[in-house]
Amino acid sequence: MPKISLIGLDLANEGLEFKFVGPLPGCSKCRIKGVCFNLDPGKTYRITGVRAKENPCFVFNHDKVATVEIEEVKEFLNIPGGKRLQEGSSITLKSLDCDHFTCPNIEKCNLVYDREGRKAVVKKIEGNVECPKGYDLKRVQIS
Repeated sequence: MPKISLIGLDLANEGLEFKFVGPLPGCSKCRIKGVCFNLDPGKTYRITGVRAKENPCFVFNHDKVATVEIEEVKEFLNIPGGKRLQEGSSITLKSLDCDHFTCPNIEKCNLVYDREGRKAVVKKIEGNVECPKGYDLKRVQIS
């Protein structure tokens, strides 16, 4: 059974990935807010299906939201390697503040889509990352 949520009509496209940041202030009085807020803040989700059902919304564009089927996406970041980096260990996310803007890894090193200081658990260490600046980085799946 797929997980169901609601999203703005203009965002309701199969394959779209988004990070749920939490409830918006205007949503507190909505009768169907439980469908929107059944997601975990800070986690990334992918839309796997868009249903025909639309619902009224006071916050999103066009005053309507689409009903979507979603799945959680595994999150990967590039973390400096070291003896203390082990699967199952708890880490505090910190941006590398790299200035190599043409690097394909910059979003995963500079925490573009994540919050610095957030606690996370290392689920899996995927391997080394080729860094044009020579940093010793590991591709890490976190939760």
